[in-house]
Amino acid sequence: MQPQPTPDPATLLRDIAPPVDVFPYPVWMVVIAALLALILLGLLLWIIVKWCRRQAISPPLLPHERALQQLAEARAQAPTADPHQFGAQVSDILRAYIGQRYGLPATRQTSPEFLAAAADSPLFSDEKRAALSTFLEKTDLLKFAHFEATSEENLALCDSAEQVVRGDQPALAA
Repeated sequence: MQPQPTPDPATLLRDIAPPVDVFPYPVWMVVIAALLALILLGLLLWIIVKWCRRQAISPPLLPHERALQQLAEARAQAPTADPHQFGAQVSDILRAYIGQRYGLPATRQTSPEFLAAAADSPLFSDEKRAALSTFLEKTDLLKFAHFEATSEENLALCDSAEQVVRGDQPALAA
């Protein structure tokens, strides 16, 4: 065997490769993709803001507004409601209203205790005290003595509670 000639070192070296493009997309594609991303981001932000505004907390109802709303809901149930439960419900609505409106513990007092506190209070007129006394007497009969009441009597109970609440409403400017 014959010895192989040694190759020339200059032929063993390869030439340097040209630079390779790392980013495979042209500039115009990048600009369009960025604009589309900005548009989508803006649309998403607009949807979120619109949803948040829709979910914003509405101002709390005033005590008389809340009481009238609850009494309207109770009125819808009056024809079919159990008189005992209906009397308790309407009484609780009016007592909660008086507690919020006047700062009296009407929900934690018995009817005689509440009427005694109302008698000493300058917040209640004689007519209002009489209306409250009649109302509480009727609701106590329904709640504790389990008196029977017709749907008309249930509606009349709602009417008397609404009259008490409406009598307390501040006068609206004309």
